[in-house]
Amino acid sequence: MTRIAIHQPEHLPWLGYLDKARKADLFVLLDTVAFKKNYFENRNRIRTPQGWGYVTVPVLTKGHFGQAFPDVEINNRTRWAEVYWRTLSQNYSKAPHWKTFGPDLERIFARPWARLLDINLALIEFLWSAFRIATPTRRASTLGAAGKKSELLLDICRKTGATVYLSGPSGRGYLEEKLFVDAGIGVEYHEFRHPEYAQLFSPFVPGMAAVDLLLNEGPEGIRRLDSPGA
Repeated sequence: MTRIAIHQPEHLPWLGYLDKARKADLFVLLDTVAFKKNYFENRNRIRTPQGWGYVTVPVLTKGHFGQAFPDVEINNRTRWAEVYWRTLSQNYSKAPHWKTFGPDLERIFARPWARLLDINLALIEFLWSAFRIATPTRRASTLGAAGKKSELLLDICRKTGATVYLSGPSGRGYLEEKLFVDAGIGVEYHEFRHPEYAQLFSPFVPGMAAVDLLLNEGPEGIRRLDSPGA
């Protein structure tokens, strides 16, 4: 059995994203679809003393409605990287694993970035490495898959030799399962139970970017996903 998960290359993704990847044999980064404004493609949430706040990479959207993800340019007319890094530092410099992983993050944000996709891929690679996630990734743009919505997902499954497609839970509302069944590909839905873990501030707030777990509990923290009730 070959289980495939497919997802947009989100920015500094959360734990549910990583959990889905860990349960797949291949994680396909859907970099061929349109960019979604005000979603988690150029921002995500981190823990702050007040609760949570966004860290955001500003992008150029005026006059670019419906632009494909690889075409999205970062708005480098602002000093966004300095603001972003300062926000991370202020909120996580006292975290137990900041000294270990902070320098790696700093190097990422010190690099000049022109396109959103590139920094997103760099951060995903960082998280895979830090948490020792063995699931390989592949960009959809390298597969030559065609179609829209369910047909596109099905063609990606075909191109990668999938026998099972692992969909997000929202797929129950839009996925045309019959297409997959007729193609001999099973469909499963990812179920995620959010674990509770040590954060710098109380009370615990779920739904943060995965770096929150990494900086607080280190690489071994990923085991929390296997026993979320523990």
